[in-house]
Amino acid sequence: MRILGIIPARFASSRLPGKPLLDIGGLSMLQRVYARAAQARTLDRVVVATDDQRVYAHAESFGAHVVMTSPDHPSGTDRSHEAWSRVADGHEGVVNIQGDEPFLDPEQIDLLGEALQDPGTGIVTLAKAITADEELDDPGEAHVVVDKDMNALYFSRAAIPFLRDRSAGPRHAMFPFLKHVGIYGYRASVLERIVGMPPSALERAEHLEQLRWLENGFRVRVVRTENDSFCVDTEADLAEARRRVKAL
Repeated sequence: MRILGIIPARFASSRLPGKPLLDIGGLSMLQRVYARAAQARTLDRVVVATDDQRVYAHAESFGAHVVMTSPDHPSGTDRSHEAWSRVADGHEGVVNIQGDEPFLDPEQIDLLGEALQDPGTGIVTLAKAITADEELDDPGEAHVVVDKDMNALYFSRAAIPFLRDRSAGPRHAMFPFLKHVGIYGYRASVLERIVGMPPSALERAEHLEQLRWLENGFRVRVVRTENDSFCVDTEADLAEARRRVKAL
């Protein structure tokens, strides 16, 4: 299977405008993400999908493949679909790579790429073991519960499952809680189907797009990763990213 890696990169951001072009230790956010994605073994090609000429020109300046997409897409999934359809080079799989993760581990992309080789996998994502109660109580993080075959049963911003008979001690030690790591792989035929579906009730309640897919009967496979994600969403995140690069 040939797999296309797509990095959605919008210029507009309510909390951090111009995020793809922000400097992190001498390289832009976008350039760092692209360089890491290009190291993935399972991707045939990596493409930046943007809706802004400034991002387009910048991506071209450092040699990236780049596609201009509509400014009206409600999500990175929709933008990824348009980019895939424009490239139209026989790619049967797509990995949607977050454009605000400058420390992305290429091995996480490869976990998705390897899972997509299974004909029974239509959508795949990652999850990491929760190791502190603080992670359970953070509504900015999504959590996931799975069945015995590692297919998602539900995603939530709440700590799931609820511990009814909780004993003394840290909650994270009482159940193998999982935190969702928001990078997705899709079989292209499935991606074409899910972008045409309207938002669902559960999605609107939790503001989690993946609930739409579950509500419509799609199976989402979950693969365990040992590596966390670090998204740059705020000025504080940006300062931390710059500190990490300087420390390296």
